Amino acid sequence: MGVVILLVMAAGVAAMLTRKLPTAFALVLLGVVIAFVAGAPLTGENSVLDTVLQEGAPALAATMIAILLGSWLGRLLDETGIAGTLVRKIVEFGGDRPVVVALGVLAVSTLVGTVTGSAPAAMLAGIIGIPAMIAVGIPKVTAAGTILMGIAAGMPFELPIWQFFSTALELPVPTVRGFMLKLFPFALAAAVLFVLVETRRRGVEHAWSLKSASAKPASRREQLGDAPWYALLTPVVPLVLALGLEVAILPSMLAGVLFALVTTTRPRDMNKRLLRTLYGSFDVAAAPIVLFVAIGILLAAVKLPGAVESLEPLVKAVSPQNPVLFVLVFTLLVPLCLYRGPLNVYGLGAGIAGVLIAAGIYPAVAVLGLATSYNQVFGVADPTSTQTVWSAQYAGTTPQQVMLRTLPYVWAVALGGLCVTAATYL
Repeated sequence: MGVVILLVMAAGVAAMLTRKLPTAFALVLLGVVIAFVAGAPLTGENSVLDTVLQEGAPALAATMIAILLGSWLGRLLDETGIAGTLVRKIVEFGGDRPVVVALGVLAVSTLVGTVTGSAPAAMLAGIIGIPAMIAVGIPKVTAAGTILMGIAAGMPFELPIWQFFSTALELPVPTVRGFMLKLFPFALAAAVLFVLVETRRRGVEHAWSLKSASAKPASRREQLGDAPWYALLTPVVPLVLALGLEVAILPSMLAGVLFALVTTTRPRDMNKRLLRTLYGSFDVAAAPIVLFVAIGILLAAVKLPGAVESLEPLVKAVSPQNPVLFVLVFTLLVPLCLYRGPLNVYGLGAGIAGVLIAAGIYPAVAVLGLATSYNQVFGVADPTSTQTVWSAQYAGTTPQQVMLRTLPYVWAVALGGLCVTAATYL
């Protein structure tokens, strides 16, 4: 039976890779089929309808709300000019020094990456940052990669990601936060190294190809003007509350929303801006929320007793227990998280993580280390991820070129995360 479940998973991966089915639809279908193959009844306890669909769909509800709040805050950073002001000030400070400009844009991207992820984060930092970098001679691929590496450096502090791993792996938030703090130095070092190495290795390229792309955002920013200096602290507010004062994730993010609103908006305009940005955030959050509904269904399916019993001997036989082998094997498997592969944590990888925990193959905290290490790779180098596609296209290059240039750096981040995992939890 376990072999059949693995074949079903392989078919699901094939459907996602060939784009025969959208990822969310494929994950839901996988969850239902796995449940039936595992012998789950249609209704009742540990059933397809009541357990997998009814309980699985809202299982990651806290993550969905965190995603919505992050999108809301991202909308406010955009509409109030906070993100644009941060990038402009950095570019003005850097002048015509390419490395300084790139490091400054990297810093802003890191800040934005702590608030929200995916394409919205890339847009917030990249709409001004990418043309500015290209204007001072930074190659297009390096400019796109700088935005992505910066977002990835902020990812360990992205509160919705804390919530996701806490709920999906059934770990307390402090445990997730603790590992993310260990992962952050690797992500930051790789990001800075990328900028320093790539800007020097590729040299200066005086090319400008984004005039038409940047014309519209520029006029809008001129209308907005600069946000007040104290409003620029907005991305830091949720972090101070959640990390420094250990306030719960959702209240911390709400505090960031209110801080952005109060520091940039006249009282008579607050209601309209609140509603406008909230409703706009649903457009951004809809896709990831649907994906998290599907992941919840898949997690519920692979945790069914029949599925665990069937998969446990197979998974245990191929899962390295020795810490050194753990690092070597899973480092070599890093490419399997690309192109929506089987180790992508926002796809089938979530189901595999659920199996590893439910079957007792690894402690949940070790699976956390594995999943978050792979997530650093996916968030930068996957040519199918929305932030990679947007950044590459806006810079005038291809996602595949960005992948080839950034992959060695994020692969090293994953190696660092896996080493910490093996040394600490195995």
